[in-house]
Amino acid sequence: MAEESDLEKTEPASPQRLEKAREEGDVARSRELVTFVMLGTAVAGLWLTAGSLGGTLRGALAQGMHFDRASAFDPSYMMARAGLMAYEALIALAPLFGMMVVAAVVAPMMLGGWLFSAKAIGPKFNKLDPIAGIGRMFSTQALSELIKALAKSLLIGWMAWLVIMGNIDEVNALMAQSERSALPQMIALVAHNCALIASALLLVALIDVPYQLWSYHRKLRMSREDLRQEHKESEGDPHIKAQIRRQQQQMARRRMMAEVPKADIVVTNPTHFAVALKYVDHDMRAPRVVAKGSDLVAARIRELARENNVAILEAPPLTRALFKHTRLGDEIPAGLYTAVAEVLAWVYQLKRWKSEGGEAPRTPVDLPIPESLEYSLDAA
Repeated sequence: MAEESDLEKTEPASPQRLEKAREEGDVARSRELVTFVMLGTAVAGLWLTAGSLGGTLRGALAQGMHFDRASAFDPSYMMARAGLMAYEALIALAPLFGMMVVAAVVAPMMLGGWLFSAKAIGPKFNKLDPIAGIGRMFSTQALSELIKALAKSLLIGWMAWLVIMGNIDEVNALMAQSERSALPQMIALVAHNCALIASALLLVALIDVPYQLWSYHRKLRMSREDLRQEHKESEGDPHIKAQIRRQQQQMARRRMMAEVPKADIVVTNPTHFAVALKYVDHDMRAPRVVAKGSDLVAARIRELARENNVAILEAPPLTRALFKHTRLGDEIPAGLYTAVAEVLAWVYQLKRWKSEGGEAPRTPVDLPIPESLEYSLDAA
């Protein structure tokens, strides 16, 4: 039961899931909102252009009803007059058509925003599966769309019947008027009636937009397993990342250990810490830390130093200060210049004593460590 509940899609879609759906062309859309905006724009256009549009159409109608000998016996003249009338009508309707084009572009973007996806326009051969098609026909979504279409048709039909019956007297009165006054009044009456009918579409859109948003986010819901898998894909598998981190640490440690035989001195705590230093005159401004470590790593550094005859000095305060305040490859802090210089001088004297003999150099003790760089195990 726990596994089944874990697989239930109860979690909201993650930003990655929403972005992936958008890339595939899947966004929330409302056809009812688009229909309402288109119809509302048409009504507004008719209302604003009723005067000029009525005058142009009246003139075209009057010109079309005028006949003379040339128009009756010359087909080319008739076609020219028809073309001119169509051009004048097109010019009169151009503002309305322009408003409709803008509405057709803007309306779909009101819900879901602007979107162009090559995946959305690509061929989907699974749509050709007849069994899947039958399943879609009898799905819950198809049933809801059918119920919505029937309800919308009944609502709009009822509103249209009320509007027409409420304005039947005005429609009948148009027949008693001249075409000069009847045509603009008819256009305004059509726009007024369409506005009342569009109000029904507004109600449908106000219901459909929240429903489409709810349905869209419900469709993209994820299970807990989906979220875990997405986290693995985006952030990487923690086990694999840990393994990579271990391998990187091992490679860095091997490179560090390869620098120990080249060091000039290894200072120790003596058991907890070990730091290897190297200084090349004229190439380095100050000695550098080429290896450092604690516990087992420190033991390995000391072992490599002995195998390669690298000098080892027990200097706990200096070692702790270097371990605390430097990183691998760093130059030593300026506050430790005096102490490290004394240690390196001892190393050079030790090498000369081993090669030439004589009196053994004195091992450095009580090296000067500034208080700001002191580091104790108790503080750690």
